Amino acid sequence: MSGLGKGGITASIMKMLDFYGYRVLPIKFDGYLNYDCGTMNPYRHGEVFVLNDKSEVDMDFGIYERFINKDLTGNLSITGGKLYSTLIKKERSGEYLGEDVQVIPHVTNEIINHVRGISESEKPDVIVIEVGGTVGDIENSYFIEAMRQLAIKDKTIFINLTYVPTLDVVGEQKTKPAQIGFRTILQSGIMPSFVICRSKDKLLAKTKKKLALFTNLDESRIIDDEDQMTLYKLPLSFMEQKMDKMLIKDLGLPERKLNKQKLSTWRNTVDKILNPERSVNIAILGKYTNLQDSYASVKEALIHCGAKSNARINISWIESEKLESGTDPSAVFAGIDGVIVPGGFGNRGIEGIIRGIRYCREQKIPYLGICLGMQLMVVEYARNVCGLKDANSSEFNKNSKNKVIDIMKSQLGRRAKGGTMRLGLEESKVADKKSIAYKSYSAITIQERHRHRYEFNNRYMDLMKKKGLLFTSFSSDNIVETVEWPGYAGIGTQAHPELRSRIEKPAPLFEYLVSKALLRREKT
Repeated sequence: MSGLGKGGITASIMKMLDFYGYRVLPIKFDGYLNYDCGTMNPYRHGEVFVLNDKSEVDMDFGIYERFINKDLTGNLSITGGKLYSTLIKKERSGEYLGEDVQVIPHVTNEIINHVRGISESEKPDVIVIEVGGTVGDIENSYFIEAMRQLAIKDKTIFINLTYVPTLDVVGEQKTKPAQIGFRTILQSGIMPSFVICRSKDKLLAKTKKKLALFTNLDESRIIDDEDQMTLYKLPLSFMEQKMDKMLIKDLGLPERKLNKQKLSTWRNTVDKILNPERSVNIAILGKYTNLQDSYASVKEALIHCGAKSNARINISWIESEKLESGTDPSAVFAGIDGVIVPGGFGNRGIEGIIRGIRYCREQKIPYLGICLGMQLMVVEYARNVCGLKDANSSEFNKNSKNKVIDIMKSQLGRRAKGGTMRLGLEESKVADKKSIAYKSYSAITIQERHRHRYEFNNRYMDLMKKKGLLFTSFSSDNIVETVEWPGYAGIGTQAHPELRSRIEKPAPLFEYLVSKALLRREKT
């Protein structure tokens, strides 16, 4: 069923196998007919996750990378749009030799060949395939049929994620949705080996017994997936239920010893997330805060930093339009120790963000601007320090006399929107060893992922330098990558460092922000 957390469960299954040293890879299917999610509104689909190879993929890929600590590639993302685009190209070029092209066998064969192609090229021990959507939907039915066919010749096991609600009016866990979902899977010719039950509370013994009866499974294969305080605890919960051992046996994998050191490190990290010794308050000021999945990677990067610094990160979500309605910034940021302005597009709420940035600069609140947050940091400084009162980005005001942020030359004349931005892993060089950028990365060369069409207009660099703004790192083609306020912890980056943050290695700029926010909290 859609929305129950298949991404976290897929990542947890991979993590369990990773603890034993098996090489795992995910494949994610999304039924929508978009080629990818690059043109989707974050309110519709959550954040767009960008990979090193420039692919714009579903946010679940962020969960995968964070769990298995591995950089993934765009060929692991399959969408309905990609499949049908490939088939139409083949049909137009005559590859089907006059056949009438159909969902079965042509679409299903394309899926199976893609999965086998990844298996042959990457040679993982296990591929874990996440099927997006809800069982019974038309949009994923052909993919489920392809998985049924795949299982005829390849060692394949199926796991059914279902929902077990607790209805307040009767005060008991209800299994009927799970039963109906399971029957629908059976009608597709698939017999799951496990049923994972998403629920508010731990499954009752009688609930497990009833589900086992209706699914022809042993009770041990009805897996509890109750609400957790942190997603990172989920693989540990599954292992407590012996799912790892059953999974390895079902897959027929060669026996390997559990890496106890790796497991212990993960347990200790989870414990620090759940039981930190101190706390700090961070505000995320953005355009899409009403749907927190829009900033999922920003939130996770803060969790990683909290685990490393043994601190609970209390996040305050501030919708930027709130600061456009006359609300006093001092009331909005009361008790806040650090502020992040993440990426975004479009004119809505921009003036509210600029107002918030000015307050952070003047009150010396530790600040991290990401992509849009860096660009608006420049706009605010140009207006209120450099005296360019109409300074703006050409994204928001094409008629502004002072476009301190302007569209990149490489973007001029582009009509297609999908996959055309400056995307993926890019390298930059730090120009000042005294900078926050250098202190954060402890290196001259920085590699981070990007997603933007606009950049700092270098014609304004001399003026803004004279007024104190610091330009501290640049790309090989002279794009400004980081800017800093003089005198204290305020930095903006054109990159998206949150996309490469991991439990094992938190994003350096986030670490810096959290460290300065903790110092501020200790002083107040």
